[in-house]
Amino acid sequence: MSLARLTWTDPETNQPKFYDLAEGALVRIGRAASNEISIPHVTVSRTHAQVTYQDGMFFIEDAGSSNGTFLNDQQLFEALPLMSGDRIRLYGPEVLFLAGEDTSPAAPTEDVGENETSPAAPLGPSSGTAFLLFLSGPQKDARVPLGMAELRIGRATENHTWEIGIQDASVSRPHARLHLADDVWVINDLGSSNGTQVNNVRVTEKGKVLSDGDIITIGSTLLQFKV
Repeated sequence: MSLARLTWTDPETNQPKFYDLAEGALVRIGRAASNEISIPHVTVSRTHAQVTYQDGMFFIEDAGSSNGTFLNDQQLFEALPLMSGDRIRLYGPEVLFLAGEDTSPAAPTEDVGENETSPAAPLGPSSGTAFLLFLSGPQKDARVPLGMAELRIGRATENHTWEIGIQDASVSRPHARLHLADDVWVINDLGSSNGTQVNNVRVTEKGKVLSDGDIITIGSTLLQFKV
């Protein structure tokens, strides 16, 4: 069962490609054809980076590459968790990580086998304009680009279907929802056990419009909304 997807553009053919990620995945990315994902580009090392699965989350780490691996333009020096919409840059070429409902490709005009060329799922209108920054917990300092117009947040489990998974036992499954309405982001609680707070004020049924710098409390995890 596919839980997430990596998409990229083949540098030789300029065609979009994807690779589906399942539970327990270990996917090597590099210039060599022996990798699960081969990206033949001069700036890419033979084995450049790898994606692994642990504790219900996918992680990206550099594999001793010559030019470095970057997550959302920040160089990797340790394995970091991936969130839907994250951009993995192999110095030059970029690979996009998609999870949850955002992994469904547009319908192909002919049969397309697993891990073969296929159009990548489009991002929502919010792509690149806002993100969440983890301020606490095991995912501290991770940035989550809000690359879709609607994202659900919940506890990270082996088979979760929400777009943002949090490694925190006090987070419900799912817990909250972010959506873009009239060019502003709104957060709603989804009947969670411990509630959702913005700047220490509990979110009501009507939801809360978010402003740059707002602190969101979900379970015992703190996140900051940034535009």
